[in-house]
Amino acid sequence: MADYLIYGLGRSGRGVARFLAREGLAAEWVDARPAEEDLRLTQELGFGRGDVSRTYRTVVAAPGVPIDHPDLVALRARGAEVIGELELAFRRRAVPIIGVTGTAGKGGTSVLIQQLLAHLGVRAHLGGNFDPPLLDVIDGAEVAVCEISSFQLERVQDFRPVVGVITNLGVDHLDRHGSVEAYHAAKLNLARRMTPQDTLVLPAGVNAPSAATTVRFDGAHLVNLDGEAVLSVADVPEGHHPANVAAALLAAEAFLRSCGRAVPVPAWAEAVRAAKPVPGRFETVARAGGVAFVEDSIATRTIAVQAALTRARGPVAWLVGGIDKGADLAALEGVVREKVARVVAFGQDGPAFAGYFDAACGVPVTLVPGADAARVMADAVRAAYASLPGEGTVLLAPIGTSFDLWRDYKARGAAFADAARALVAEVQP
Repeated sequence: MADYLIYGLGRSGRGVARFLAREGLAAEWVDARPAEEDLRLTQELGFGRGDVSRTYRTVVAAPGVPIDHPDLVALRARGAEVIGELELAFRRRAVPIIGVTGTAGKGGTSVLIQQLLAHLGVRAHLGGNFDPPLLDVIDGAEVAVCEISSFQLERVQDFRPVVGVITNLGVDHLDRHGSVEAYHAAKLNLARRMTPQDTLVLPAGVNAPSAATTVRFDGAHLVNLDGEAVLSVADVPEGHHPANVAAALLAAEAFLRSCGRAVPVPAWAEAVRAAKPVPGRFETVARAGGVAFVEDSIATRTIAVQAALTRARGPVAWLVGGIDKGADLAALEGVVREKVARVVAFGQDGPAFAGYFDAACGVPVTLVPGADAARVMADAVRAAYASLPGEGTVLLAPIGTSFDLWRDYKARGAAFADAARALVAEVQP
């Protein structure tokens, strides 16, 4: 019988399977709805279907499986240790890890850290909560930069990054964690095992119980660990959030200093200017005269939506819609009153979002009905553009998840970009 059970395949589970196979370890798997890709891979690796009624030494559970899932509870009762891919990577590799978590900004910050280090000649590999999984990239790296979700941090035990970053703590995933307190506790697991030799990068107002050396960042001051200015906020390349840049600079420098390497300020400034933004994260996808079309389809958390509205050049025609996952709309009222000229709503809960801001802020509203995703987005973009006086921003920062009309946030973002470019081609032949 296999010592390892992979519980849940998908992107993370396939990474676990490939890693265990490279290690020469036998494993079985359980997945209620395996995809064709999952079945092909497990067959190729010689990993058979497992059974939760059996006894296993170690269960590596996918992040999407709740920590209190009945199967995991039963497996623990029979003596299994339940871990995730982070813990597996940490135990079986000595590669240092820079771990980045937070309610918003963790992806952009992770990408920035990796690019800054790579620009300076470090073999920094990026993985974790997005493609590719950490276990697919950790081999051959001088350092692994890992974006980490609260789901992944639920099941860490000994995991210890040499540098940890918490971008911010807001409200998210209450359907999984049950309370804001439990959600924050999962995030703070990032720092639980860190030592005084490690560096923890935190924003103002966030405290983490940890023995790590703590440094603070804010988006108004882009400095190195000695407090020397690296560049001004005005010099941040388009597509990067200043707060992400501030955190990434400190994290990247902390890692290099742990290796005994000093980098002069001009080299950091050059590395920031060379960094490429993450596609689909507050990305300007088209322009028509003085109007920018900005895609931030992943902005479904209140803190991320607030950041997008704050950064957008006013007046803003704001596209909202999708499936509400419990957003704190009241927290957005101030920036909506300041920046938003019109709310354009679509999808399942778009009308409810628009109705709230109409009542609370007196913002004009346009409702775009329909179930044809491409047509809905085209009509929404057209209505938003028509509402602006030849300048400002058409912003997709939708609040709701995408699954009412699209398969994921990337597909929704691509639909917005296509609609914006088609409209620009029409109005600016």
